[in-house]
Amino acid sequence: MTETENIAYDVVVLGAGPVGENVADRTRAAGLTTAIVESELVGGECSYWACMPSKALLRPIIARADARRLPGLSEAVRGPLDTAAVLARRDEYTSHWHDDGQVGWLDGIGADLYRGHGRLAGPRTVTVTGPDGTTRTLTARHAVAVCTGTRAQLPDLPGIEDVGPWTSREATSAKEVPGRLIVVGGGVVAAEMATVFQALGSQVTVLVRGKGLLARMEPFAGELVADALTEAGADIRTGTSVESVRRENGAVVAVTGSGDRIEADEILFATGRAPRTDDIGLDTVGLEPGSWLPVDDTLRVEGSDWLYACGDVNHRALLTHQGKYQARIAGDAIGARATGASLDTEPWGAHAATADHHAVPQVVFTDPEAAAVGLSLAEAEQAGHRVRAVDVDMSSVAGAGLYGEGYRGRARMVVDLDENILRGVTFVGPGVGELLHSASVAVAGRVPVDRLWHAVPSYPTISEVWLRLLEACRG
Repeated sequence: MTETENIAYDVVVLGAGPVGENVADRTRAAGLTTAIVESELVGGECSYWACMPSKALLRPIIARADARRLPGLSEAVRGPLDTAAVLARRDEYTSHWHDDGQVGWLDGIGADLYRGHGRLAGPRTVTVTGPDGTTRTLTARHAVAVCTGTRAQLPDLPGIEDVGPWTSREATSAKEVPGRLIVVGGGVVAAEMATVFQALGSQVTVLVRGKGLLARMEPFAGELVADALTEAGADIRTGTSVESVRRENGAVVAVTGSGDRIEADEILFATGRAPRTDDIGLDTVGLEPGSWLPVDDTLRVEGSDWLYACGDVNHRALLTHQGKYQARIAGDAIGARATGASLDTEPWGAHAATADHHAVPQVVFTDPEAAAVGLSLAEAEQAGHRVRAVDVDMSSVAGAGLYGEGYRGRARMVVDLDENILRGVTFVGPGVGELLHSASVAVAGRVPVDRLWHAVPSYPTISEVWLRLLEACRG
C-alpha cells in the first residue's frame, strides 16, 4: 500500500449517490472546491438498485392495469406481459449498471471524484483507499458531508446465511422471475416488489408481522393495496412472523411462528434498513460506528461545527427526494458559513430542512397507488394537534370514472382545527401519485383551508377530489 500527499479541499463528500451529488452541486455553486468519494457506482442506490429500476419495472404493470379498466382497450391487453422486454427496459434505466453518465455530470460541475472506500481519520480528514490499494488523504477546510445511505437489514434467523435471501438489490436487479416468491415485510419495498413479481408471473406470498401493509400511512392505504394484490392472486398473511428459513432440494422453506411451512424458489426480506456508517471512521471523531447520525435543521451533526450528514444516514426521512432536499439545504448552509454570509435557520428558512418535520411526501407505486404528505390522523393526534379527518371516495369525481371503469380509491385530508391548515393529505387510487405535489404545496405552504376553496380544480380531472374534500370539510 502506498500513500500520496495530503490534498486539501473546501468540502469533502462521502458517498456519490443522489444526496452526495446534490451536496457537491450546491457547494460548487457557492464557489467551494469539492471532492466526492464513492466505493461503488456514482449515482448510488437509487439509480441502480432502488428508485429507478423498481419504477421501471412497475410502469408497464401499472400501464396494463390502467388499460384493462378501459372498454375498447381492455381486451387488447389481456395477455401476459413480455417479461424479457420489461427487464430489458429496466436495464436501460439503470444504464446497465454503468455510471459513465453520472461521472460525466460530476465532471461538468467541477467536483473531483475519488473512487474507493472513504473513512474519517479525525476532524476534517478523510482517507480514501482506492481499488489498487493506494491511500490518499483529503482534508476539508470547511466541511465533510456523510451521504453514505443505508443498506438492507436482514433479520437474525436460523438458516438465513445458507438460503441466499434476496434484499431490495436482488429483487430490482433480478435477471429471471421466480415461479414462487416469498416476500417478508409490509412496507413500501414489500408492496411494490410483490406487485412486480405477481404481475410478471410469480406466485407471491407476503408475510407481514403487523396488521397490514404500509403501516406508516393511513390504514385504508394498506387495505386497498392489499385488496388489489389479493385480487391479482397474491397470498397476503398478516400477523405472521418467520421463525426460520432453509433450502431443501433447491427450494426455500420458511417456517412461520404458527408452524406453517411455506415453500418458494426465492425469498425477499424487506424488513428495514441500517445506516452505512459502520466502517467510515466515526470512532475517530468520537461517534459510534454503525449508528445513525442525528443532525440539526442545517444538517450539521449534533455537537460538531464541521461534520454534516444528509439523506438516510440521519434517519429523518429515508426517501431519495427528501435526502436531495436535505442536500440542497446543507450545501447552501456550508456555502454560507464558508463565505461568512448570514444564515436563515428559522422554520421554512433557506437553511433549515423544515419539511423533514412537517411535509414529507411519498408515493407507493402499486396498483392502486398510495400517496401521502405530512401527518396521518394518528400522527397528528399523537403530536397534540386538534384535528379532524375529512374523507372522500375518489370515485365521486368525474375524472376518476373517465380514468377507468370501476375506479376505486379514497382521499383524506387532516385539518388542524385551531390553525385552519392541513397537517396531512393522503390519496389512494390509480394515478394519484401525480396529485401529490398539490397537497405538498398546501401542507408546506400552510395554506389556509379557506384559501384552498379558491384553488379551482379543472373539470373533469381527478384533481376535482380537492373540491369534494373541501365541500365535505365545510359541511
